[in-house]
Amino acid sequence: MTVATNHPFAQRLARVPDSRLLQADQPTGAPLICMPEVEEQTEHYLAIEHGDSADRGMLTGALGGGVGIACFIMGILAYADRDTEWVIYNLLISLAAIILPFIWEVLRPMPLPILLNRRTRELYFEQDDELYHTPWDDVAAAAYAYGTVGPYTAGMRHAALEVLLHRFGHPEEQVLINLGSPIGKSLEMQLGFWEYLRAYMDNGPWFDEHGQHSDSPQFSQSLQEVRNSKGQSVRLYWRLIKDQYRANQGRNFLSYTDFMLLLGSMLLLPVRTLQNFTYAIAKRRSRSQWPQMIRERLRADGPTSRLVDLEREQGLI
Repeated sequence: MTVATNHPFAQRLARVPDSRLLQADQPTGAPLICMPEVEEQTEHYLAIEHGDSADRGMLTGALGGGVGIACFIMGILAYADRDTEWVIYNLLISLAAIILPFIWEVLRPMPLPILLNRRTRELYFEQDDELYHTPWDDVAAAAYAYGTVGPYTAGMRHAALEVLLHRFGHPEEQVLINLGSPIGKSLEMQLGFWEYLRAYMDNGPWFDEHGQHSDSPQFSQSLQEVRNSKGQSVRLYWRLIKDQYRANQGRNFLSYTDFMLLLGSMLLLPVRTLQNFTYAIAKRRSRSQWPQMIRERLRADGPTSRLVDLEREQGLI
């Protein structure tokens, strides 16, 4: 464990052996890792999923891609039998299974992501209509491992990556947040993600495997494949089958497992497609929920003053 007596987490994690105190200007030495919670990375900001936003679109995908597609196929069969009444029924049910959950999920408020702003070098977070923030250069963070034991599962290890923020205009009110879900992650993974965020803030938006600035987005985008591959399982399994075909020179290349994985991914393709589309629309709509001072700081031509500077001008800190 890294010891820093002036670190806000020092006393809290003093007796946690698998932990690291983190600061923006101190490298951990871990290789860069991008987590699937990174939903968007641009030249000016990086957004990390928060709360239950990752599940947005799942209902539309399940109903629209399952019930809707099934009713659509049944409608085609009814049309072949010239049963006009059943065609209409199935078409209406299919449309309702897609449109109704889509409208509900898009209009329902979506938890805003955690934002890292490269232009102002800040981190933003919104909770219960209250804005929290911290300057990146003074950020206090920590990564630590812990275990859980369930009644039906053996012991499992997880690791959290937490940062400390304070409420805008009320520096005495602080909140501790996780940068993504800690479930199923190791301490090494979280340290690698911290290095990824450091590389983005200091040398981004694109960088190489050492975290140094790069004019090419190739390496950064390769790390983001863990996110971009969501819903692309058909392409993945098809590529694996083609690789095996070439390796075996066209002989005995298709295993039962590969075939079933490809077939299952094809059957789930409508579900994934509708889920991803619903998520994209809901995400775009939710961006308008950020306060005006945040939205303007995310623009390329927006102000570069930090929120902490505004608080100092007002004599709040």
